[in-house]
Amino acid sequence: MPGVVSISYPTLVSSPLSLRTSIEQAFGSHPQALGIILVKDLPSVYKSYRETLLKFSYKYAHLPEDVKERYTDPDSSYSFGWSHGKEIMNGKPDTLKGSYYANPIVDVPNVSPAIREQHREYYRENIWPDANEKGVEGFESAFKDLGRFVFQVGCELAAACEPFVSKHLGDTSFSLAELIARSQTTKARLLHYFPPNPADVKEVDDEPIDSWCGFHLDNSLLTGLCAAVFLREEDDGQPSVVPSPSPESGLYIRTRGGELTKVSIPDDCLAFQTGEALELVTGGRLRATPHCVRVGGSCERISRETFALFMQPDTHQKVSATETFGQFTKRILEKHYGKNSM
Repeated sequence: MPGVVSISYPTLVSSPLSLRTSIEQAFGSHPQALGIILVKDLPSVYKSYRETLLKFSYKYAHLPEDVKERYTDPDSSYSFGWSHGKEIMNGKPDTLKGSYYANPIVDVPNVSPAIREQHREYYRENIWPDANEKGVEGFESAFKDLGRFVFQVGCELAAACEPFVSKHLGDTSFSLAELIARSQTTKARLLHYFPPNPADVKEVDDEPIDSWCGFHLDNSLLTGLCAAVFLREEDDGQPSVVPSPSPESGLYIRTRGGELTKVSIPDDCLAFQTGEALELVTGGRLRATPHCVRVGGSCERISRETFALFMQPDTHQKVSATETFGQFTKRILEKHYGKNSM
């Protein structure tokens, strides 16, 4: 794919320092940089982990509303469990995607009760569907399998990024790999993009680029992202995997130079992109990746499923001279959920 840098997982494991040029090309500040890198040649288990969990995304979204609502957590600003229609995007409630949030690495964070209460968006216990919840049996283990796999690859990538990132850090008392590996704030988001209302779908030429998900930056240092799968609900109510509904449908990223680029992640690859926390800890020298998702024409009865893992520091970590990661997060959550959520 032109413009998108890819690296081989075996090389990442065996010779990470040899990837410095590729990492700088992907994450640097030159105008063509996309702020995203693909990791290919992954262990074969990744395929089954991804397929299993992304089908659970569809299954959970199709549970009865009262069942889904049992697994919500308003006190964490809907940062654990199920969330739908609570987040504000483009100035209005986002009803086009539903999310299931959990920390796949730590079920019960080891922090004081005071810190847990102060930062409920990160340090509450995970919420999982009951093991015998009809239709989503095995959800928790599938979520953890994929989440931990992506986290492992992300930690290896962070270590490989160290020579490059360290040049841009304002505070050299820590490393990117350390911030990610020791953190208890890792958060994964399983995403179900609901089929748009046919009445709201416009011709591609008239459709906004961010019609399925508005432009935004991730809070993270690095975000791991799986290739999406498109599912169509058939007449019997069961989903079938279908190709992308159009060439214009999918993920779009702005380069460092401001050019809009459509990025396709191959099914057998993982993508990692830079988040706003990395931009802050490097004083803006490494910028976050602005991105959105476009419907791209008719998606009647077609949903989009994907999975993102946000790797970020603990809440006490300073990300700028005046702000900790916890303070930064609360500022962003207030923007998307309002003051009452905090």
